Amino acid sequence: MSDTQSQEPIEELSIRDSKLTLLGTAHVSKTSADMVEKLIESNEYDAIAVELCPSRYNAILSSDSLAKMNLMDVIRSGKASMVIANLAMGAYQQRLAEQFGIEPGAEQRKAIELAQKHHLPVLLIDREIGTTLKRTASNLSWWKRWTLFTGLLLSLISREEVEEEEIEKLKEGDMLETTFAEFAHDREDLFVPLIDERDAYMAARLTQEVEEKGHEDILAVVGAGHLKGISRKLEEGINEPARLISELNALPEPSRWPKIIPWFIVALVFIGFGIGFYRSPELGWQLVWSWVLINGTLSAAGAALAGAHPLTVITAFVAAPITSLNPTIGAGMVTAAAELWLRKPTVKDFEQLRHDTTHWTGWWKNRVSRTLLVFLFSTLGSAAGTYIAGFQIAGKLAGS
Repeated sequence: MSDTQSQEPIEELSIRDSKLTLLGTAHVSKTSADMVEKLIESNEYDAIAVELCPSRYNAILSSDSLAKMNLMDVIRSGKASMVIANLAMGAYQQRLAEQFGIEPGAEQRKAIELAQKHHLPVLLIDREIGTTLKRTASNLSWWKRWTLFTGLLLSLISREEVEEEEIEKLKEGDMLETTFAEFAHDREDLFVPLIDERDAYMAARLTQEVEEKGHEDILAVVGAGHLKGISRKLEEGINEPARLISELNALPEPSRWPKIIPWFIVALVFIGFGIGFYRSPELGWQLVWSWVLINGTLSAAGAALAGAHPLTVITAFVAAPITSLNPTIGAGMVTAAAELWLRKPTVKDFEQLRHDTTHWTGWWKNRVSRTLLVFLFSTLGSAAGTYIAGFQIAGKLAGS
């Protein structure tokens, strides 16, 4: 696929008494990277702003950042799903690179490289990707959130080629938005946190940099899909950039229901056991064994599907019926710990993680990603077992 030959969109604005040049780029276009080089080599700018947050900037500079990850800490802190989602997005973007011979984000890398060459400050103006993902999730219903996440997971085993239409959208828009658009059915739910809020955030960051650092001539390299939004926000004026940045960085208040529901289910299960034993010890033990067999079997099946060690599969069977009665400890946490103990990842596993996860088979080959899958699949199996066993217990009580 050939790059578009049209001139990359450029807008020149003023922030206070400083000049700002906004270069709208295509994240998958060599033409954009060439334009970045041409502008920076003109030596007209005293600072280069890029559409990156600190974590993505560090990932570009430190290719071994994943090698420094403490996997058990990630799982204990509840960030395993976020890591899986990030790896899945990376796999999707790598599919683009392999299919079309392109390098997503090449223009941002070029901007950083040339800024360092000319000893110019690099301004990171985008919001942290973790904050954006959390605010995006809070903007979706629980069903669309589940559809989004499962879509990302299904993409791991997808061998379908990315359609040309998706590439054209990337040339017009934003990498994050387009990545999610492949899996989400309603883009309206995604527009505010993925595009509009980030337009405002980047406009505020540019204003803040001018006010605090006094840059006189800034080149900002941003996706073409953000160009009009950032321009509009700046033309409207941002009087208190720090306050706006703080508001856009605020994480949504977590709902109480996800914390209450598991305890409510546990209470119902114990009530069901109590009623069963009250009616007859035989019925009570039938209910207990139904709980153990269904919950344990489904969690063990999830661990086996992830390619877990046989002892980890047995651990899942034993742990799931117990952890399901204690919402503070998930089955996945126990199975992941067992898998880490039985098959400790090597330094090479961490170093190869980003490369291995670009193909679905690599998720099962690499010990780091496989442990994440063990955590995820055994958790899902236990969750399914909890509801199925709960309904079966209720059915037996109703029929006795």
